[in-house]
Amino acid sequence: MKMIKNISLKIQVFLLFFFSFSLILPGVLQAAPHSHPRKKKPFSSKLKEREVITQHKVVINGDVVHYTAVAGTILLRNKKLKPMASIFYIAYFKNGVRDKSNRPITFAYNGGPGSSSVWLQFGGIGPRRLALPNAKFEPPPPYTLQNNNDCLLNKTDLVFIDPVGTGYSHTIGKVSPKKFWGVDQDVRSFGEFIQDFLTKFNRWNSPKFILGESYGTTRSAALSYYLQEQGIPLNGVILLSSILNWETASFAPGNDLPYILYLPSYASVAWYHHKLTPRPKNLPLFLNQVERFATGEYAKALMDGNTVPKALEENVLGKLTKYTGLKRSFWKEADLRVNNSEFEKQLLHNQGFELGRLDARFEGYARRPVLPFRTYSVLGEAISGAFTTAANSYIRNNLKYISKRPYVVMSNKAIEEWSWKHKIPNQLFYHSGGFLNVAPDLAVAMTRNPHLQLMQNNGYFDLGTPFYATVYTLNHLLLPKPLISHIHIYNYYSGHMIYLNTQALKQLHQNIDHFIGAAAR
Repeated sequence: MKMIKNISLKIQVFLLFFFSFSLILPGVLQAAPHSHPRKKKPFSSKLKEREVITQHKVVINGDVVHYTAVAGTILLRNKKLKPMASIFYIAYFKNGVRDKSNRPITFAYNGGPGSSSVWLQFGGIGPRRLALPNAKFEPPPPYTLQNNNDCLLNKTDLVFIDPVGTGYSHTIGKVSPKKFWGVDQDVRSFGEFIQDFLTKFNRWNSPKFILGESYGTTRSAALSYYLQEQGIPLNGVILLSSILNWETASFAPGNDLPYILYLPSYASVAWYHHKLTPRPKNLPLFLNQVERFATGEYAKALMDGNTVPKALEENVLGKLTKYTGLKRSFWKEADLRVNNSEFEKQLLHNQGFELGRLDARFEGYARRPVLPFRTYSVLGEAISGAFTTAANSYIRNNLKYISKRPYVVMSNKAIEEWSWKHKIPNQLFYHSGGFLNVAPDLAVAMTRNPHLQLMQNNGYFDLGTPFYATVYTLNHLLLPKPLISHIHIYNYYSGHMIYLNTQALKQLHQNIDHFIGAAAR
C-alpha cells in the first residue's frame, strides 16, 4: 500500500507540472513561432583573409621600379585553428623577379607599444613619402605624398605590419586584445604572422630581415630569438632608435645610469641649437670627449652621492655647463642630475620654447604656466596629423583597400594595458618588475645563428632613446669575440625618426642597402 501511495503521489506531481506548463506553452509558441533548433553557422564562415592587389611604380636613384602592392589580412589561429585575430599588412613586391630565393624580404614595424607602421612606411622606407618641412610643424591639409627616392624596394621586398589594436588589425569574437598586448604575447603574434606570410607567398627560402623602430627594436630583439626557435634563421636585424635595456633610459630613484648615458645627447642637442661657446666644428670628435667625461669624472661624482669631494663636484659642474649649455646653478640645484624632460624644458626656456623628446630639433611653444615636466609631445603635435591623414587617404585611394573600421595610428589603450612580463632565454624566471631587458634574447639569437648580422641606427638629437645608451647596451651583449664584428653602428644628424631629415634618410638608405646586400650573401 505504501509503494502504491508513493507512485500515486509522483503521478500527481507530474500531471500538475504538465498542466501548468500547458498553460504557458501557447504563449511561448505565439511569441516564437520558429523556435525550433536552427543550424549554427561555423564560427569562421564569415572570416576570410583579404587581399587587395594594385600595380605601381617608384623611381629610386634614377631607376624605375615596377611593383605589386598587396593590402591584406592574415588570420592568427589558436591550437584548435579557431581565428583569434586579424592582422593587417601592406606588402610591396618588386615585379619581374624570377628567383625569389635571391630576393630579400624585410618585415618592418614601428613601436609604441601600440603604434601602427605608418611612420616607417610614409616617412622613411615605403614607396610613397610625405613631403614634410625639416624639423618644423606641418601645417593643416592638404598634404602631399611624393615619390620616395630612398625607398628600399631596390634591394628588398617590404612588408609593413600593424600589431593587434592598431591600423585595421583586431581581435576576433570575444578574444581580449590583452592576449596580444604584452612583450611575449606580441612577439608570439609577430612570429606566427611571419610564418604564415612566408607560407602564403612562398618566401621561405628568401633572405629574411626584420626592421623595427623604437619599441619595435625591443620587439625585434625578442623576435630574433623566437624565430630562431621556430627554425627561421634571419640574415639580419635592422634597428632604428633602439631601446633594448630599459634601465638605460629610466630615470628612476637610485638609478644613475641614464644620467651618464644621456649626457652625450644633451651635448648634441645643445650643439644643434648653438648653445655651446665656443661651438665645436666636429660633432663626433666633440662627443668622444663628452663620452669620456660622462663615464669618467661624472660617473664617479654620481656614484659618490652625498660624499662627492668638493673639488670633484666643482670640476664636474664646470664641464656640465660647458657641454650642455645649461646654467651651473641649475645643475647644482639638480644635484648633478638633470633628466631628459627637465633638459627639454630648460635649454630654450628664455626663448619661450621647449624641445621635442623624440627629436630635439623640433621647438614647441612652452605651455603657460611653465611646468618642470613634459605636458605634450612636441614632435607628435608637429607631424601626427599629417601621417594620420596620409595613411587614411593612401590606403583607401591608392591601394583601394576599404574598411568600415577606423584606421588606428596609435592605441593609447594598448600602451596603458601592456604587460611587461618577459621570459628571458636560458633563465628559469620571468621578468615581472624592475627594468625590461631583451638584449639577452638578441645575444642568444646571434650566438645560435653565428651568421646573423645586426645593424644599429640612432639619431644624435633623440632624447627618447639616446644613442650612447644603445652603444652601452650593445657593448654588454657579451658575445663571443668573433661575433662582435657582426654589429654595425651608425649615427645620424637627426632625431628618433631618422628619416625626418631628408639628408639623414639618404644616408640611412645607402647604409641599409649595403647591409642587406652583404647579409643576404
